[in-house]
Parts: sequence; C-alpha cells; structure tokens
Amino acid sequence: MEKPTLEFINNLAVKAGEILLHFAQQDFTIEQKGHRDLVTQADKESERYLIGAILEAFPGHTIVAEEAGELAGVEDHQWFIDPLDGTLNYARGVPFYSVSIGYAFEGKMQLGVVYDPTRAELFCAQRGQRATLNGQPIHVSHFTELVDCMLVTGLPNEVENPPDDNVANFFSFNSQAQTVRRLGSAALDVVYVAAGRLDGFWEVSICQWDIAAGGLIVQEAGGLVTDIYGGPDFMKEPPSIVCANPVIHHKMLAVLAEERARRQS
Repeated sequence: MEKPTLEFINNLAVKAGEILLHFAQQDFTIEQKGHRDLVTQADKESERYLIGAILEAFPGHTIVAEEAGELAGVEDHQWFIDPLDGTLNYARGVPFYSVSIGYAFEGKMQLGVVYDPTRAELFCAQRGQRATLNGQPIHVSHFTELVDCMLVTGLPNEVENPPDDNVANFFSFNSQAQTVRRLGSAALDVVYVAAGRLDGFWEVSICQWDIAAGGLIVQEAGGLVTDIYGGPDFMKEPPSIVCANPVIHHKMLAVLAEERARRQS
C-alpha cells in the first residue's frame, strides 16, 4: 500500500490552516463539547477536509482524529490529525493555534507536520532526516541547567485520576526553572521545543493527536521524547510526554519523580 510524502502532508496542513483563517474572519458557530471544552465550526471543516483528502489519496488507511475519533483501516498505515489544536485560543481570538498531522507506518511515526497559520510557520520532519521550520533546519536548545530554561506545560480540563498532579508539578518546576508557561496549543508547545524557543515541555495527560507529529519533530531536532516515567512509547495509552534536549530531559524526569514520591509519602 502506498505511503504519503512529506510534501503531501505539508500541503494538507497549509490548506487546513487556510480554512481556519477563513473562519476566523467571520462569525462561526461554537458548541460546548464538554465542561470547559469547545468545538468550533472551523474544527469540523478543517477535519472534514483533512479526512477527505487523506482517504481520497490513501483509501484504507487508519485515521485517528480529534473530532471523528478512529476511522478504522489498515493498521500498518495510521494517521493522527488535530484539525485545530488550541480551540479555546481560536474561539477567543488569541492567535496561538495550529494544525497537527502525523503519519505512522507499522507503529512508528514517519512524518510529522505542525502548521501555525497565523504566522505561516511550517514545522516538519521525516524520520531519519533533520527537522525544519519553513525549510530551515531547527535544533533543540543547548541549556544544561533548569534555572536557565523556559518550560511549558498544559493543564487538562477534564481528567479523572490523572497519573500525576500537574498543578503540583507546575509549581515545582516554576521554583527551579527560569519560568513556566501555559500557552494553549500542545502541538505548538512541542515544536517550539524543537526550534529551541522553549526548552522543555511536559504534560501528564494528553491526546495522541496533540503530540504524534510534534514528538517526531523534536526527535529529529536532537531532543529526547518519553512519557512522564521515562518510557520511550509516549503515545501508549494513556499518553503523556516529556521532551527537551537530553540533559534537561533527564532533569525534568527527576523533578517529576521527586514530586511523585513526595505526594506518595
């Protein structure tokens, strides 16, 4: 069965971004998907376009999408798409949101693209090749001490019995790092780490479509990506993530382990 190219996914992401920008310039519908969780008309139209374009070119591939869920197909060819990561930002006119598209073959991510339509920034990577931003190579930062690092995280709205208390983690990191941010688009958070704009990202409970593409981009930018326990399969249910350069990654895992042990004592 045929595989996609990075160029194909780049074009998908840019087109989906154009859909988001189009709806941002007019009144669009907003629905309450859950407590403090929204879905907009733009989410749905962007996802409809992406699913249609993927299945037209690659019928039979499996797609895991935020709104549609899993569209079952051939397991060896799997897509993870978030048509609008940062819906709350988007709905309020905050220009920090993205389109995220990842493709995996035989269970391993091969292609990843995250597109920020408001800045026309295209982050992408192919396994075994360098990560780029608008065609230029990017690399994780080189800091070795947490005190020099700007970290970023997310706080899930609706999670029962999360594996860690991320509010406690937030304050622990905030006391040791230069600062901690919460920006509202996990896909952009991750690729900002890949580009060295931010130095580390962690989240204790997250969705596969938020991190599938970005995780590969960080790896190809020289970073390490694991779950919050240091396991290599950060996509495994329930997904969680820590990504940074190798030195800071190790120190972030240590902080998380220390905070976990403190809560359990």
